[in-house]
Amino acid sequence: MKTKKYPVSRRNFIKISAASAAAVSTISLGSCNVEKVPPPMKRKFGNLGFDVTTIALGGQASIQWTPEDVDPVPIILKAFDLGINYFDTSNLYAKSQLHYHEAFKRLNLIPGVEGYNEALRKSIWLTSKTAMRWGKPGWPEREDVVNWSNGEDVKCAVDDVKRSLSQIFGDGEGNYPEGAYLDMVLVHTLHNSAEVDVLYEGLETPLDPNGNFGALVALRDLRDGTNLTGMNPENKKLIRHIGFSGHANPPAMMEMIQRDEYGILEGMLVAINANDKLKMNMQHNVIPVAEAKGMGIIGMKVFADAAMYHKNPDWSRAPEDVYRKVGSPELPSRPLIEYALTTPGVHTLIIGIGQIDDDPMKCQLTQNFYAAQIEPNGMPAEERKKIEEYAAKVKEGKTNYFQAIEKQGLSAPQKLLLAENKITWHTAFADEAPISHYEIMAGEALLGKIEHKPQVLRSQPFIFEIAAPVDGIKVVAVDKAGNRAEALYA
Repeated sequence: MKTKKYPVSRRNFIKISAASAAAVSTISLGSCNVEKVPPPMKRKFGNLGFDVTTIALGGQASIQWTPEDVDPVPIILKAFDLGINYFDTSNLYAKSQLHYHEAFKRLNLIPGVEGYNEALRKSIWLTSKTAMRWGKPGWPEREDVVNWSNGEDVKCAVDDVKRSLSQIFGDGEGNYPEGAYLDMVLVHTLHNSAEVDVLYEGLETPLDPNGNFGALVALRDLRDGTNLTGMNPENKKLIRHIGFSGHANPPAMMEMIQRDEYGILEGMLVAINANDKLKMNMQHNVIPVAEAKGMGIIGMKVFADAAMYHKNPDWSRAPEDVYRKVGSPELPSRPLIEYALTTPGVHTLIIGIGQIDDDPMKCQLTQNFYAAQIEPNGMPAEERKKIEEYAAKVKEGKTNYFQAIEKQGLSAPQKLLLAENKITWHTAFADEAPISHYEIMAGEALLGKIEHKPQVLRSQPFIFEIAAPVDGIKVVAVDKAGNRAEALYA
């Protein structure tokens, strides 16, 4: 008798949700004719005034690492045909932005060119990224701060914005037409608190246009049409919104949001998949903070950058790393997509496409489209748990190489202070279960409870008032599984 590699059959796994089964039936009867595809499901994109499709086109996979037999432009065009309205790219993604340029020419999305379709341009959301932490050239090199560029002409975040506009809408040589803009620019792949410190220079510290400053204040000039930094002398509005992305470090990402007293950050791209809880997780830590702040939240790494399938758990670097099938017999793609989209707070998913196909059952984009037609609460908790258990069998649960912090358990409340009969503390960090509340104790006596809510600003800690000073003050974080972690005031 053979031992099963996975605890449930492929058939049962595909049927993990009713939405899955219905979508599979629909797609098997349909064809690649997009006229027969229903309108895509949309969700409110935070407080950004935009309804975003639950499936979005990632700018990597074959759009970045293009195999010789793949033309990436039809992938972009097919996404438009399906009604997808969120498009992702980056200055770090090789020729990704240039491929968008070719698609946009065919779609009449180049401003200033005869036939420019302004209405279509307004109906989509185009995001690019910069991994530059400084706001102007001449930044000091630091080992703990990443500054990645994709060309010698890029010296700062402002250069990256102009490079994106030139490659997507212009001549690719630094020029771009009047009226070109990006809906959002993300400060890409945040690693640690040292990078957060740099990004907030010129905001939390005096802004000196003759000195240096972080990327955020410079990007704000390009968003608001101001020139406080001296980097936007023509007062142009080249971007509509600013955000950031992160794969690795939930506390640093939470800090990034909590330090924003200036109304700058409006979107977050975050790694989220069914193996999220095997490391210090995103779904009970940074995602609730971003949601409470009203940010648009985009999920990525749904398949762990194909580490759930054929490749080793490491960053993709070449065309052979691109996965070109629809899931696998052992691990269908649909429930992984559904898991990410039923994670509270997530609005859309960017998914890289290896290839499209006239056969809808072999077409990654079509299959992903149908899988993404699920409501935020469309998967019960017990079914999410089954998917977690199933996905954890893949590569011994070591797929999420991009999450840097190992599983630590529920943490104690942070920065506990007592002053003027007020006890204050900053949020604890959650483990597998979300945090429920905090218990304020004097020795073993319970003084009171405070419900946990996501802490959106560092200047707004949790507060509990006491009538008079007492000894032995401690605050205990309690999660919804009953786990406890205490911080003792010394």
